[in-house]
Amino acid sequence: MKKPSDDLQREQLRQRIIGLGERSLKKSYYPELQKQIRELEKTNEELKKQIAKRKKSEAIRTKLESQLRQAQKMEAIGSLAGGIAHDFNNILSAIIGYTELAGIHLQQYDKSKKPTVTHDLEGILRSADRAKQLVQQILSFSSKKTGELAPVDIKSLIVETSKMLRALIPTTISIEHDFQIANSTILADEIQLSQVIMNLGTNAYQAMRNTGGTLLFELMETAIQHDDIFYSHLGLRPGPYIILRVTDTGCGMNKKTVDKIFDPYFSTKRKEGGTGLGLSVVHGIITQHKGHISVYSEPGKGSTFWIYLPTMQNTEISDNPTEESAKLQIGSERILVVDDEVQILEILKGLLGNLHYVVTTSSSPDEALSIFCNAPESFDLLITDMNMPNMNGAELIKSVRQICPEIPVILCTGFSEFMNTENTEALGLSRYLMKPVTLKQLNTAIRGLLDT
Repeated sequence: MKKPSDDLQREQLRQRIIGLGERSLKKSYYPELQKQIRELEKTNEELKKQIAKRKKSEAIRTKLESQLRQAQKMEAIGSLAGGIAHDFNNILSAIIGYTELAGIHLQQYDKSKKPTVTHDLEGILRSADRAKQLVQQILSFSSKKTGELAPVDIKSLIVETSKMLRALIPTTISIEHDFQIANSTILADEIQLSQVIMNLGTNAYQAMRNTGGTLLFELMETAIQHDDIFYSHLGLRPGPYIILRVTDTGCGMNKKTVDKIFDPYFSTKRKEGGTGLGLSVVHGIITQHKGHISVYSEPGKGSTFWIYLPTMQNTEISDNPTEESAKLQIGSERILVVDDEVQILEILKGLLGNLHYVVTTSSSPDEALSIFCNAPESFDLLITDMNMPNMNGAELIKSVRQICPEIPVILCTGFSEFMNTENTEALGLSRYLMKPVTLKQLNTAIRGLLDT
């Protein structure tokens, strides 16, 4: 029979063995277990960081995809603008051509009504020229290229652009000018600079449309020296500059908005359909002109944009061409004119015929090539449109040049993604004219080629 003391001893022994095992296990494995726990915690933290990083990357990707869709939308608008420009320029060509023909007929046949009708015809020409500039503005929005720089009187440009703004802005907003400047000539792309003024003016209107106010354009002069601390942060080269200051008395902006105002796709007018491209385009244009733009604004106190543009000294712009330069030269050469617009053919035949040229016309490039192949010696010059069915102008020129490599050509177009002045000049003995083309432009190009 077992004694109680034996059971107690066995239990005590078992507990000692268990305790010994636990102490041994703790001594052997506890540090390793702690190490694994620390590694797991470290891995867990890294995993959290990777998850956060991935979420951030997803957010960035979503934003980039949105920007890409917006860019594709703008590209589509650019293509649409090109198509509109092509058709619109053909219409303008007819307006300008018929007006010039009427002016010629008026001088020849109806001198009694010449003053009145001439004034009306000049008005048509001015309106058509403004429409032509509008088309070029549309194209400048869809193009990444910088236009040609030429002397521009910024004072006159502001006045003319203000007239366009006046037609868009309600009379509750006054437009004022303060030009504290003598020489306002700069080297610039006039279309792009007009785009800057229109954009800033439109932004000012939107800031004042509910309350009314004043839009003020100011011009002043300054000079940046090598060691000028005041202008050092602008990153401009030393020299004379014109400052264009555009101020509105609208709602103003807080510092957070001002800091982002020139960022692409940033807009305070999302609900109204703003794209956030306007001021970023303005910034890009000013930078291309080696200038600087900044803005100062406070909520409720309006906004002022400061634009610095390098001046062009000792440059004179003549608004009235001399009588000699305005005089049209006549000729007797034989010209082949190709355009798929019958109206344009009729106009060119009348205008060039009036200058004593012998003109053959064709509305089909295939037919024109056949005419030329049959008698290449019968033509001294080829004038062709660019965008035509079956064969474009560049292809027609190439085919004609295979027969007669020395024939001079004039390429006209309302819009082309592939041809420009440089590409046309590379063809040799060529001129590139953007529709609508005036008789003076055409006459200058013709004599420039035939008299060479």
